[in-house]
Amino acid sequence: MVPDLSMPMNLQRWRQIEQAKRRLFYTLLRLQLPLTSRSNDDKGLAWDFLADSEVGVASVPVMTGHFDGVITINIAEADDDERERRRVALGEPYRTLLGHFRHEVGHYYWTMLVERNQDASVIERFRVTFGDERNDYQAALNSHYLYGAPVDWQENWISSYASSHPWEDWAETWAHYLHMVDTLETASAFGLRLRSRTLDASLETAIDFDPHVASLDRLIAGWLPLTFAANSLNRSMGQKDLYPFVLTPVVVSKLAFVHEMIRSNAGEPPQASDDGLRAMAAALRLRVAMPTL
Repeated sequence: MVPDLSMPMNLQRWRQIEQAKRRLFYTLLRLQLPLTSRSNDDKGLAWDFLADSEVGVASVPVMTGHFDGVITINIAEADDDERERRRVALGEPYRTLLGHFRHEVGHYYWTMLVERNQDASVIERFRVTFGDERNDYQAALNSHYLYGAPVDWQENWISSYASSHPWEDWAETWAHYLHMVDTLETASAFGLRLRSRTLDASLETAIDFDPHVASLDRLIAGWLPLTFAANSLNRSMGQKDLYPFVLTPVVVSKLAFVHEMIRSNAGEPPQASDDGLRAMAAALRLRVAMPTL
């Protein structure tokens, strides 16, 4: 479903939404993830791009979300001012159309890769890593919006919202993995190399690999120096951090699970992760959050 295109503003919003969706699909295809259309499979993907006024009751807003393969995006998210207002109101460091797509499709792939996985041990390992998804979802969300995230949430989750429920933790971690892969591919296309003249060698890297098939170790080895450099450049321009996140060892272990699910689906055996990189993630946490270089 698409919004009422007789309204010129909706046409522009729809165009921006489709641009974000196109970028999402590029990454999904490169990662060889299963993609089926709703027209061919009643459990396939479908998309509703709706405006608040189209729900029938003006006081009921369209909620961006996922349900059984149907991803709904409120087209107001295509308006920079409205999206920024919501980002500030919800206390989020990052909110984009592409981020919405990556998060919501993560819920779809939880069903495809975890819940329906023929290996019975996968769901149990998911629960060990992310928590028990059988906990009451609505009650968990209500508690999150009422009381907020745990004080020390940054130690265990990639975002405060990820702390609300294991399903949201998976979706936020999944979206983050796609952020990493896509950004590293762009850096690789430019032949980006980083060498710090003032800091230690852990901030040096050559992004000369294909992140769609690389090991998690390789991804993180390129990602941490890249984001540290990008944040430093943004601060030099008086801009907020391009990458307002912190990778802790616990978050890295969750990314490792997502990585394993994706690579296993592509027919590749899981690769062991280097604990040294997890230690590097912990060592660089404070640097990524430093106010100045």
